[in-house]
Amino acid sequence: MIELNINKVVKNYGFKNVLNEFDLELKTRERVALIGPNGSGKTTLFKIITGEESINSGTVSIRKDATIGTLSQMPMVYSDDTKVIDIIKDSKKHVYELEKRIKSVEEKLTKCKENELEKLIKKLCNLQEEFENIGGYKVETDILKVCDGFKITGLLDRIYNTLSGGEKTIVNFAALILIEPTILLLDEPTNHLDIDTLEWLEDYLKNYRGSILISSHDRYFLDRVTNKTILINKGKAEVFHGNYSYYMKENERRLLAEFEAYKDQQKLIKAMKEKIKQLQEFGRRAAPEGGMFFKRAASIQKRLDKIEELDKPDEKKELPLKFKIEDRSGNDVLKINNISISIKDKILLDNADMVLNYQDKTCLMGKNGTGKSTLIKEILNISDIDYSGDIKIGSNVKIGYLPQEIKFDDESLTIFDTVRKYYVGEEYKLRALLTKFFFFEDDIYKRVGTLSGGEKVRLKLLELIEQKNNFLILDEPTNHIDIDTREMLEEALKEYDGTVLFISHDRYFIDKVAKSIYEIDNHKMTKYLGNYTNYKEKKK
Repeated sequence: MIELNINKVVKNYGFKNVLNEFDLELKTRERVALIGPNGSGKTTLFKIITGEESINSGTVSIRKDATIGTLSQMPMVYSDDTKVIDIIKDSKKHVYELEKRIKSVEEKLTKCKENELEKLIKKLCNLQEEFENIGGYKVETDILKVCDGFKITGLLDRIYNTLSGGEKTIVNFAALILIEPTILLLDEPTNHLDIDTLEWLEDYLKNYRGSILISSHDRYFLDRVTNKTILINKGKAEVFHGNYSYYMKENERRLLAEFEAYKDQQKLIKAMKEKIKQLQEFGRRAAPEGGMFFKRAASIQKRLDKIEELDKPDEKKELPLKFKIEDRSGNDVLKINNISISIKDKILLDNADMVLNYQDKTCLMGKNGTGKSTLIKEILNISDIDYSGDIKIGSNVKIGYLPQEIKFDDESLTIFDTVRKYYVGEEYKLRALLTKFFFFEDDIYKRVGTLSGGEKVRLKLLELIEQKNNFLILDEPTNHIDIDTREMLEEALKEYDGTVLFISHDRYFIDKVAKSIYEIDNHKMTKYLGNYTNYKEKKK
């Protein structure tokens, strides 16, 4: 059964078509990944489906009686006295309202006259049957299961507006899951979730009774949850009947086939043009009896005119991410001995150890709140939290740092002026370099404080490249960047000659980059050799 059908939808802002005759079909219980670079129209499409955005042409059809639930990247707004438990219970409002009606009928039964008894009993039976059909008898179990899965049980009595942005998103997600809409629209659902929560969510969504459309840059998540992939390319849909890994292989095959077809056609066109030219020359030389040559040339020209010329397949635009080092460090890059960190009464680390050597590529993993970012800040000596133990940076170590929340020294400066402070070279070369990092023309005059998360990451990566550090410390480097950029960053870090310590919940990224993992669990750090796949095997 088709739950959602989008047919030849065009959506433009001014002169630019974001969606250009876009088609999408979502069937019952399908899990569809919607992918494409930032700005390709994924969020716009979600807004069109929910009616927040109009379309210029085309049709959007939703099955009658289908309900739509949306997880937005922006948290919901509630009054200042709203508790988390109120939001969670509101998602099962219809169940609680029906429960009240049942109790009301039960009270009437204790006081009713004999001639009203049969009517009330029948009404009560009908209500109880309806209550059972909508899962009323297991509503508390369902709420507990979802709250436990999302790890928000401890937040239930908190005022919603006092939560962090990440906590708000998780609460909204839990409430949305409990509503159980027939069509679930998830826009970057893995943001702010640690790996344990992600794995629970993946299992939950695989068994979800409705249909799901997911926009995400988390490739591991897409691999585990989705069974169809739609790429938005130049405003149109390219459909792949499989998960993200299938898309990667099939897309490469298609691109190679398209390029071969383009080359073959170009050879044919070139040969036909040369033949026409040759026949016309023969005709001129054989004049006045050369008419037959001109006729044959005209015949080939007609065939040439009927050829629908193929567009040359676009070459993938790549960031010039190549981290170079000026001077290598010593073999001992970082040694942490018996470090203990506490915030008030909460223990983060207790006598933990870590050793990084030259060219190690190490991921620091752990649940949210275990102290990963705090430890990084202690290593960089930018934390105001005291610790006990030893942190030793090796000789000739030059550190480059990508924080989770990127801020620049002067947020009022333009992109151009910010880069000019550390770039050594002529102005025209700097402008060319900024273009390679997708800061085109007037973009370079944007103030850095107004940039999107993805733009800030690109600008910070450019700074790290120019610094030529031999030790990179990256806190959630894949936040805010699309899949293409993640893949470029993976390759750059794999080829980097220096040492890397990074925090990440992106399991695909960890698999590609990490040679070892330190996991923070129960206030200790445990080392695992290998990448995420190796880590999972050892944890079984």
